[in-house]
Amino acid sequence: MYVADSRAVAPEAPATTPSADSAARPRAGRRRAAVAPTVLALGTVSLITDVSSEMVTAVLPLYLVAGLGLSPLGFGLLDGIYNGFSALVRLVGGHLADRGGGRHKWVAGAGYALSAACKPLLLVAQTLTPIGLVLAADRTGKGLRTAPRDALISLSSTPENRGRAFGVHRAMDTAGALLGPLVAFLILRATVDGYDAVFMVSFCVAVVGVLVLVLFVPGGAAAQAGAARVSDTGAGAVRPSGTGAGVRPSDTGTCAGSGAMSGPAYGSRSESGVGSESGSGAEPDPGTGAGAGAGASSGPAGLECATGAGAPAGPAPAPRPTLRAALALLHRPELRRIAVCALLLGLATVSDSFVFLLLQRRLGVPDRWFALLPLGTAAAFLLLAVPLGRLADRTGRWRVFVGGHGALLLAYALLLSSWQGTAAACAVLLLHGGFYAATDGVLMAAASDSVPTELRSSGLALVQTGQALARFVCSLGFGAAWTAWGDRTALTASAVLLALCAVLALVLRPIRPSVPSEGLV
Repeated sequence: MYVADSRAVAPEAPATTPSADSAARPRAGRRRAAVAPTVLALGTVSLITDVSSEMVTAVLPLYLVAGLGLSPLGFGLLDGIYNGFSALVRLVGGHLADRGGGRHKWVAGAGYALSAACKPLLLVAQTLTPIGLVLAADRTGKGLRTAPRDALISLSSTPENRGRAFGVHRAMDTAGALLGPLVAFLILRATVDGYDAVFMVSFCVAVVGVLVLVLFVPGGAAAQAGAARVSDTGAGAVRPSGTGAGVRPSDTGTCAGSGAMSGPAYGSRSESGVGSESGSGAEPDPGTGAGAGAGASSGPAGLECATGAGAPAGPAPAPRPTLRAALALLHRPELRRIAVCALLLGLATVSDSFVFLLLQRRLGVPDRWFALLPLGTAAAFLLLAVPLGRLADRTGRWRVFVGGHGALLLAYALLLSSWQGTAAACAVLLLHGGFYAATDGVLMAAASDSVPTELRSSGLALVQTGQALARFVCSLGFGAAWTAWGDRTALTASAVLLALCAVLALVLRPIRPSVPSEGLV
């Protein structure tokens, strides 16, 4: 989807010290950096998994309310479990991924496998309690995988294209969400025991997603190295060589001669501005990166090379992430504001299932077409995810995030209006999909800017946990209000609350830190 030109640098161009502005933007005539292969692989996994999960999600509301006869309050409880139970384990999943030293892939894989195993259990669960337990286990798997997966996306992309990377992933994810309801609709029309067939096919598809993850997605350390290569080729950076022009430091990894030094690892700091650092304090040659002192350091390995005694020791290893350090991230004003705003807005975000039930009842959608309602939301999400991700990178992520909730508020207003017919349903679904396109990946991209690399999974999990718990409370409250006062009153209260929370989110908008932190504090 995005192409990088890795041979755009003229070989004879002399190395110069880049300014802060020139380092932050690509040179004229260069193409944007490519989206990392890790993002595309994870997008494929999410596409397949969403085909599986959305097959169930598309039929579950009608199956529970019309098939099993649950009240709105009972459905609200199960819907709250389905959408909010993952909050209880998201922080655990993020912490396990960070503490494992690059085990993001395997923690995410465990979550995908657990969710897959729960699909056939819906065949035997016929009452509220067992269905609740199965849904809780399924959402536990989602909670385990979400933060490590988003951390892999963040680690494999650069800050400049992070919003686009999340947009590409969410677009692929939504392609699966688009196909899932369609597959469920076709199965229901072609089989006698439609719901049972949907659950079994969903299980088989989920297993394929787990296999793709295991075979094609690299681990956390490999993903971060891939991001460095993508950044290097996309920006056309000129890297100095320790042994002379035309030699890549990553290929040698050693010091070439007395006082010579190979270029730094991707993203490492240098005193000279060109990625070179003299062992004795003498100024390095800007053309070759050779220093005048007796000791020199090799950048790619982060080690100190020396031709004599007294060479400086290498950098101390990074401290191992702890749960205490993860919770201490909330002391950062930037991340704390993001988490609080996400929580407040989550309190007024009515779940998808309730939105689709409202569409069916208020706009007269027949039961046989109910499974196709998520297609409208998914299609809008698919079309808008990448453009809105790129817009967020250019104009500001928080503006796009709050604007997405404005689209949701308009969808509520249309549901409360007297407008009827197919056009009204299409408008609601378009706004609903636009809401997700402007908030889902954009929120994670905004939070990534405020979280150090070593705690990326844990930091994203903190934000996701607050948001998921808030949506769990919203599902319970909306179901109770619907049962007590009717759907119109419940939706009106949600719309008023959403408007108030959106104003608060604008007041509490995070202030982007001037220097991103990439280490533990």
